[in-house]
Amino acid sequence: MLPFARFRPVPAPSARAPRSRTARPPGPVTCEGARVPAYDTGTDGGEDTADLDLPPDLTGAPAPYEVENGHRDGPDLLDRVADWGPVPTPVGVLHLVPVRPERDLSLITTWMNDPVVDAFWLLAGPAERTAAHLAGQLDGDGRSVPCLGVLDGLPMSYWEIYRADLDPIARYYPSRLHDTGLHVLIGSAEDRGRGVGAALLRATADLVLRNRPRCSRVVAEPDVRNAASIAAFRAAGFRTAGEAELPDKRAALMIKDR
Repeated sequence: MLPFARFRPVPAPSARAPRSRTARPPGPVTCEGARVPAYDTGTDGGEDTADLDLPPDLTGAPAPYEVENGHRDGPDLLDRVADWGPVPTPVGVLHLVPVRPERDLSLITTWMNDPVVDAFWLLAGPAERTAAHLAGQLDGDGRSVPCLGVLDGLPMSYWEIYRADLDPIARYYPSRLHDTGLHVLIGSAEDRGRGVGAALLRATADLVLRNRPRCSRVVAEPDVRNAASIAAFRAAGFRTAGEAELPDKRAALMIKDR
């Protein structure tokens, strides 16, 4: 296991109160040029395991987000993200809805082609490029679950909830069994830079810890150049544990403990 490139102390984060989110009516919405349906999200609702043989079938899911009546057969590496349900936040009600490419590809592709997003995700281009990125997760064994962040019925962010201890990143930091990682992008410019991301990160980290009792901490590895992302993680209660030289970036290791 490789050591961190560098450690440094982190001052206690100062919380910022997010502004209220303007309510949007139900029905079709337009987000940065992509017309998408409103989402009915409902109201109910170091052991090496890298070689587990798990059923990865995520196709044919009924609307809006259920997989085989809300459950996948066999072991679930992330404790059924689809069942986590909505959660209130200071900026609205958030629901993580597992991605269905036939429904969501156009919207996610639009977000990936935003220069602000592409600066760190590096997935700008045709829909086929985004589709290939999603397929790498949806066709796997469930160690990463891509989701739309649906806020008050509006899809406005993209998330990847993943088992960091089963991910290649585990080679670059002292991972623990069931470490759970987060990747996130905020799709609309109007939701950036005013505390929305921090509020959603805090809520999502709390969702992970509430629904994954074996997970003792949530981790993230934003690019060290992404000051806005690092600030949002800190405001959400994460601490910077160090830096790691990954193959594609120098990352800040952000950790939120149970």
